[in-house]
Parts: sequence; C-alpha cells; structure tokens
Amino acid sequence: MKTVQDRSDGTHTASPVRRLKLTQESIIVTITVVMFAAFALFLPGFLSVGNLLTLLRSVSVLGILSVGMGVVVISRGIDLSMVATLAMGTAVAVVLAQPNPYFPQGLPFWQGALLGLLFVLIVTSATGLIIAYADLPAVFATLAMGYVIYGLGRSLFLSGEANYLPDDAGWVVYLGRGLFHGIPVSILCFIAVLVITEIILRKTAFGLFVYAMGDNPVAARSAGVPVRPITVVIYVFAGLVAYFAGLLTAGAVNNINTRIFNSTLIYDVLMVVVVGGIGLSGGKGSMKNVVFGTLLIGTLLNGMIIMNVSYIQQNLIKGVILLAAILADTIFNPRDEQTSQQGDI
Repeated sequence: MKTVQDRSDGTHTASPVRRLKLTQESIIVTITVVMFAAFALFLPGFLSVGNLLTLLRSVSVLGILSVGMGVVVISRGIDLSMVATLAMGTAVAVVLAQPNPYFPQGLPFWQGALLGLLFVLIVTSATGLIIAYADLPAVFATLAMGYVIYGLGRSLFLSGEANYLPDDAGWVVYLGRGLFHGIPVSILCFIAVLVITEIILRKTAFGLFVYAMGDNPVAARSAGVPVRPITVVIYVFAGLVAYFAGLLTAGAVNNINTRIFNSTLIYDVLMVVVVGGIGLSGGKGSMKNVVFGTLLIGTLLNGMIIMNVSYIQQNLIKGVILLAAILADTIFNPRDEQTSQQGDI
C-alpha cells in the first residue's frame, strides 16, 4: 500500500491511511500512559514491587499469546482454540510426568514436555488442515477445535482440573516466576518471542507469504505462494506459541488449571490484537502493535483487579472495549469486497 501521494505541485504528502494509522498508535500510547499514571496516583499498592512484578508476568503471558494471534490475524485468519491449546498441551505434559495409566512410574518432566509438544503439533496441524484444505471459515473451525482439543485432553489424559508441576520442573518455575538481575524472566521470554517473530515476519519468505495472503489470498495463490501449506504452518505456529505461554503460566503458579479454557482469556488476546492496531482484514500490522495493545490491556486488567471490580463488571467493560475496537477497525482497516466474500474471520 502506498504511503505517499503525489500532489500537482510535485511534492509528496502522507496518505490519509498512513496518517490514520499513526494517529491510532499515538492514541493507544497516550491512553496507556494516562491510565498508568492515574492508577499510580490513585490506586494504593499499584506501584508496589509485588504488583509491578505481577503486572509484568501477566502481561508477558498475554503478550506471548497475542504474538501468535497477531500472526494469524495478519494472514487473514483467527484462532479461537489458542487457550485450549495452552491449557491442554501444558496439562498433558504435567500429567505424563507423574504416575499415570500410560506410564505408571511417570516420565521425567522434560520428556512429558516433549509429549505435550507432540500433542500440540498434532491438534494444531489438524486445525490448519481443516481450514486450509476443507475451506472451513477459521472462526468456526477454531471454535469447534477448541472444544475438541479440550475434550481430547480431558478424556485421554486428565482426571482433574488442577495439575501440579512435578519436582523436576524447576526450569519451568524459573521461566514463570524467576528473576534475572531483578527482571522477571517471563518478560524476557516475551521480548524474545516478539523479536524472533518480527524477524520471521520481516526477513523471511514465510513472513512475506503471511502478509501476501492477508493482503489478497487469491493474488498470493496466483503469484505462486503455497497458501494452503502456509496456512497449516501459521496455525501450528500459533499453537506452539500458546504452548510456551502455558508453560510460563504453570511455572508462575506451580500448576495448570484447565478451567482457564472457560475463562475470557481469548477475548483479552483479541482485544490486544485489535486495540493494538492489527487489522482484521489482514495484511496489516506488526509486533509493534502487539506491544502497544499488550501494555494497554494489561494495565487495564491489573487496575481493575486492584479496584476489586467484579468479574461481571470486568466482562462488561472488556466486552464494550472489544466491540469498540472492532468498530474502530472497520474504520481504520475497511474490508474490501473480496475480503467480505471470503467470510473467514
């Protein structure tokens, strides 16, 4: 998309779309700064070391999930099964590392983690194959697959909701709540995932294919982009990111509770992506948008918890924000005729 327009006098001026994008990002940053300052001034305990560490850890998990969702949305898709992948992949790893019907003595945790990874690879590959080769709308396919993943995990591996880490999972605990020179390791993991994903999107053929598919999948296919295989890889990537976020979650609280599947976490992730400025019409956005959205939504969620806002009221506020963000996205990133015909988000 062009970012400049030629004027009759030969000079150039920024296009309205580019100016609108900059304004959107500036608004997000401004709101985040104002909100953080207001919470710091008027909420007792907001600036305490304990709360700031909690904020950073929660932001890191939310941000890592949003990285995976961001890549999917850039490709003109959506993945509503990420929280199921997070919960069940991690729970499978934890359960297999303890005495269980499959391994009566239990496996070393690193082996359980590898089998959890294998579980994630299988179910996310199935998700990608259904979307890519059966041409099912992503929103419905991933919604259904979320329940399939959850049901498979509970039926085949899990007998309870809370699953505690074994003693030899110290490295996961370190990732989840350890400190490196006073900085939470989880936030360093978030930064690493951000940087690696941004490099992949900007410097590799895979990244170029993702943007091409999001911008115009028909033209991308005509240009020789292997749209169907790349679609499968995109959903596998999102699943791997979700699994990593699940390990961090388990490490932070020493267990993984599968009830997280029934939480509103997936809507928090969608808020981060849309509020941050990644267009639902595809082909637009970067990891910078994920950072903006994560800081804003993470700060808001932390402030609401400190203010003891009820769960129902939190959901109301988040629902209004998500709806407003989607409406704003239709203005900033209008869907073209071809996008509307795809019906895949």
